[in-house]
Amino acid sequence: MVETRNLAVVRTVVRHPSAILLGVQLLGVLLYPYMERTLFGKVAFEAFGALVLALAIWAVRDSPGPTWLAISLAVVASGLSITNAVHPVGALNLAANTAHALFYFWAAASLMVYMLADFSVTTDELYAVGATFTLLAWGFAYVFSVLQQLQPGCFIAAVNPDAPRSWMELLFLSFTNLSSTGLSDVVPVTAQARAVVMIEQLAGLGYVALFVSRLVGLTVSRQIVSGPASPEPDGGGSDRAERG
Repeated sequence: MVETRNLAVVRTVVRHPSAILLGVQLLGVLLYPYMERTLFGKVAFEAFGALVLALAIWAVRDSPGPTWLAISLAVVASGLSITNAVHPVGALNLAANTAHALFYFWAAASLMVYMLADFSVTTDELYAVGATFTLLAWGFAYVFSVLQQLQPGCFIAAVNPDAPRSWMELLFLSFTNLSSTGLSDVVPVTAQARAVVMIEQLAGLGYVALFVSRLVGLTVSRQIVSGPASPEPDGGGSDRAERG
């Protein structure tokens, strides 16, 4: 009985890769502040980042597009980051941040295609809404990191305004701009930095308008046509398989 229950739990987890990706990334938001100040924390940060990359590949594996490209970007990004953590070099850090940004944007685009692929809504697609948002936030945060390295001082803050902004500060800036809350105390002060921030603000508005409203509309339409129903089928198949 216990083994059967455990197997059912595993099947439920496997059916929702987007939910796992979203949960791990939100966990990272809570853990990152403890990883920035020590050598062990930096190593843990890179290990956690590799986990997120692996989960992102798993989440987009059934989406259109070459999976090998996502794997290649993830391997390059993770390898460069680990190498830079062991032997810090400016060029390595720049290349690692660039590879991470490309990977997260690719993964986000793959999940967007996955959500637009049909006219039915599965539970995994609902989780994919949040996972795609976090992927975009991470991608823009890495773009900010690249921009800060190429143009030192392009971001300032209320605390230590002349110091380089930490990863957590740039991620905070990315989340506040993508969600259009505008509560960040990190401020872009150069024309190039402001241009990238404006692009992210536009991307956030467009994402909510297009994808969130579409999924909500499809969910409401489904309930009107067929009546209240559970989004999960009783069988043990995958949400991804439902769309076939």
